[in-house]
Amino acid sequence: MPRNGSITPKKKALALAEAAYDKKAENIVLLHMTKLSDFADYFVICSADSDRGVKTIVENIEKKCKELGSKPLGVEGLKECRWVLIDTGDTLVHVFHDPVRAEFDIESLWNEAPRVKLPFEQEQVAS
Repeated sequence: MPRNGSITPKKKALALAEAAYDKKAENIVLLHMTKLSDFADYFVICSADSDRGVKTIVENIEKKCKELGSKPLGVEGLKECRWVLIDTGDTLVHVFHDPVRAEFDIESLWNEAPRVKLPFEQEQVAS
C-alpha cells in the first residue's frame, strides 16, 4: 500500500523489472505474490549469463530504487554475484547467474503465483 503519495507496489515492481531489462537481464518474470506470501507483494526474477552481468543488473536496480525514493531494505549475495536478492519491502528482486537460477528454479516453487504482463518485449533465452 503506498504511503504519502509514493509509487504503488505494482508500479515499483514493473519499474524494477524494466531496470533489469535495460541492462540486458534475461527471462524476466514478475510474479504477483499477495495471495501466497505475507512478506512481499511481488517477485521480480531475472538472470544474466555472467557474474558481471548480475552485478550490472543489480546496480541498475539499486539506482532505480533511489530514483523512486525507495532505498532497498537489504541486498544479499552481492559478493559472489551468483544469486543476489534485493528486498525493497513490497518487492523482492532475484537476480541469478543462469546456472544458479536453473538449479533453484524458484518459479516452480511459486508456480501458483499469477504472472504479471511486462510492458516491454523480451527475447526468451533458454535456461
